[in-house]
Amino acid sequence: MATVQVVVQSAIASKQADNHYAAVAAPLLGDEEASSIPNDGHHKADINADGGSRFSWLPPFVGFFFLTLNSATAIVRSHGDAAAVAFVCFSYADLVALFLCLRMYERAPAGSSARGWLKVAVWILTTLLTLAFSGKVAAVMPPPVAVVVWLMAFATVAGGFVAFFVCKEKNGGTI
Repeated sequence: MATVQVVVQSAIASKQADNHYAAVAAPLLGDEEASSIPNDGHHKADINADGGSRFSWLPPFVGFFFLTLNSATAIVRSHGDAAAVAFVCFSYADLVALFLCLRMYERAPAGSSARGWLKVAVWILTTLLTLAFSGKVAAVMPPPVAVVVWLMAFATVAGGFVAFFVCKEKNGGTI
């Protein structure tokens, strides 16, 4: 009886390990190619016939739904304050443009001029968003803390520039 129990526990542990490997090996982006997942018998992917993962539309949809809902709530709570409404609208539009540019960047062929221009657009959009939020935060802080907020914002913008345009990947291409 003990042998049967050991065999059953071993089978359960093996199945759990296979499920763990499948979860670890699954791509973060739903529409990555299935070939990026190793096919060594231990990794399984939930792939449709067209090559895309099932429900790959769900995370972006949920994210945009909550972004839209929170933006609408912020506009309603602003009670007609034009500056607050403009800030929320700018932030929403910037985030939507940023996500679209990132999506196009991921799909652009490596080394193409479109990919280079999209990298510039991503950096500009993130810079604008960083400066907008830093301005909002610095406005409610005491002057010494506001200086630190602005220094951190400029360090973030400079670090993004260095990471995007100065540093090179190990294989010789740009990031």
